[in-house]
Amino acid sequence: MGAFSIENARVFDGERLSEPRSVHVVDGLITEEPGADSETVDAAGAVLLPGLIDAHVHISDPEQATTLAHWGVTTALDMGAKDPGVIEATQGVAGGSDVRSAGFPAGPPHGTHIARLGFPESVGISGPDEAEAWVAARVAEGSDYIKVLLEPEIPQQPKPLQPETAAAIVRAAHAAGKKVIAHTTTGRTAEIAVASGVDAFTHTPLGDVLGVDFAREAASRGVIAIPTLAMMNAMATDWPFPVRPPGVSFENCLESLRNLRAAGVTIVAGTDANTNPATPASPPPGESLHTEFELMGQAGVTPVESLRAATSSAADFFGLADRGRIQPGLRADLVLVDGDPTVDISATRAIRGVWIAGERVR
Repeated sequence: MGAFSIENARVFDGERLSEPRSVHVVDGLITEEPGADSETVDAAGAVLLPGLIDAHVHISDPEQATTLAHWGVTTALDMGAKDPGVIEATQGVAGGSDVRSAGFPAGPPHGTHIARLGFPESVGISGPDEAEAWVAARVAEGSDYIKVLLEPEIPQQPKPLQPETAAAIVRAAHAAGKKVIAHTTTGRTAEIAVASGVDAFTHTPLGDVLGVDFAREAASRGVIAIPTLAMMNAMATDWPFPVRPPGVSFENCLESLRNLRAAGVTIVAGTDANTNPATPASPPPGESLHTEFELMGQAGVTPVESLRAATSSAADFFGLADRGRIQPGLRADLVLVDGDPTVDISATRAIRGVWIAGERVR
């Protein structure tokens, strides 16, 4: 891999911005001292960020890993893959983002979400007595964490995953050392998720607001939120279903995020980026994380908070101890940008260079 030093860079280390300094890399790791025959990259005062982490994507093509990397997303967390072989294939893509995955998500055997997105019916779970075996199967398949689909009750539609089944999955997953992320799209499903003991929920509702009491309960339990504003805004802008219910508004998502932030819930950045035509909307992989930052700002999230949400906070929650910060001993996942994204978050789009484990993305 060799050695190089990035000189004259203002460094956002995952928490705060420094004065111009040097960052040294040897064999893919950040080091205290420069290596022998180290090459020099002159940042000329640009800002060096830890590689960005998108905590909610769906990978359907290994080449998406390259697209993600192009936009500075050096780690991508897949939240449900109908073809596990595609996830494995991303690891062989040169210059591609490092991808982790939930594998198959938990839902009822004939659930609308599983059917619409093409997951095999065989991965459905009918009740709490099946939870231990279901989780064991996902662990054996290599799932890095567990995803549960909590859908609202809809007349004439298959019955969604029940609260007692969700709670049993959480217990089994925790016993296996896996965190659980819940898909929730309404206030009620978010309440079920938190009561079930999940570690995180993803999405903020379009049809109602996650209130102050809910936010305080989530904070007290240490549950984190992945708002996926890029997806929710895309859906609100171009409603994908035949009937748009009254009260659907992107402002509900922003108000929910304001309440969560005020209560002290940890926010982790995720977009629901995908290229699946069966999904309600398809935020573009990589680019949509920068849109996510800008939308988070509409809810009062500061640029520094947004950067943490896609670096140190995401790494801490998902147990990625080797990344998310710029400090000696960690992977050299780095993004060099013009401007100051701690003041103007849109500067994250002005990318001058991306490195993944010390290799420059070309």
